[in-house]
Amino acid sequence: MSKLYIPENYKPILGTKETEHAIVMIKDFFQTALSTELNLTRVTAPLFLQGGTGFNDDLNGVEVPVNFAVQDMGGIKMEIVQSLAKWKRVKVTELGLMPDFGIYTDMNAIRPDEELDNTHSLYVDQWDWEMAIDENDRTVMHLKEIVSKIYNCLKRLEFYIYDHYDFIKPCLPQKIKFIFADELQRQYPELTPKERENKVCQQYGAVFLIGIGGKLPDGSIHDGRAPDYDDWISETGDGHRGLNGDLLVWNPILKSAYELSSMGIRVTPDSLRAQLKERGCEEREKLAFHKMLLDGKLSLTMGGGIGQSRLCMFFLRKAHIGETQVSSWPETMRAECKKAGIELL
Repeated sequence: MSKLYIPENYKPILGTKETEHAIVMIKDFFQTALSTELNLTRVTAPLFLQGGTGFNDDLNGVEVPVNFAVQDMGGIKMEIVQSLAKWKRVKVTELGLMPDFGIYTDMNAIRPDEELDNTHSLYVDQWDWEMAIDENDRTVMHLKEIVSKIYNCLKRLEFYIYDHYDFIKPCLPQKIKFIFADELQRQYPELTPKERENKVCQQYGAVFLIGIGGKLPDGSIHDGRAPDYDDWISETGDGHRGLNGDLLVWNPILKSAYELSSMGIRVTPDSLRAQLKERGCEEREKLAFHKMLLDGKLSLTMGGGIGQSRLCMFFLRKAHIGETQVSSWPETMRAECKKAGIELL
């Protein structure tokens, strides 16, 4: 199958039962480390949001969320969340949090348009986090500071796993490499965005790629990003654009770049208007969320998501995300995985 990669001579390091125990360990340890490092308090997350309000994440703008009508509410349509990127900003505002304090939550989503492979599933589980920031913190320097703190949590988790399972050897470098998407495009203009990620991750081991969604020098974009939460259009002051990015590591099992998290400083009214215009969707300005933002009623924030099953998959050296979460897969993929010794939950 073209969308399934089978590592040569793959054999799971942990059996199914031990994997389930390790998943609990990883999730408990990491969320405590993250909340402590970033001053985050846990809140309860919605599973669905009212459609037509702009509060649900539109991802790249083409994905169709799962929806249903509520009979006892006059047939109002609800949408299963795709992520909580915009909902979190409203929550931080409602709580009146001071700068450098924020929230995190367990986000469970369904993305029916996802292309299923080793790392993509219909079911998405992640820690969604958001923190209030000051106007002076809307800089690449502050973004890098927060990324470094999150990376420190990953390093601590790596030691925690090694301390319990000494046959799972650490592989992350001591420091993460920061690079702009336009720099990478200039270095490797002949490569596709995915090939560039593979190149830089294999070289450095861990990379934060800055500027996802905005136009590159050749007019292309590195990857899609919705226009109404991350700020990918603002100038950074050093000739680059973008106050967001992806945290990527080199996956020794899949032999490729591997995204663990995406995050960014959120849009202001000005950058929201500019990004909506660039994507040709100015009509969103009329939606409830966007009106709140344009009217200056939302706190300045930054935030992101960290994949839970992806984190477990990476640190337990699994070949398929279905080894660390329960989801549905094509029968052909299940058969291929079984033949290769990949035990889907």
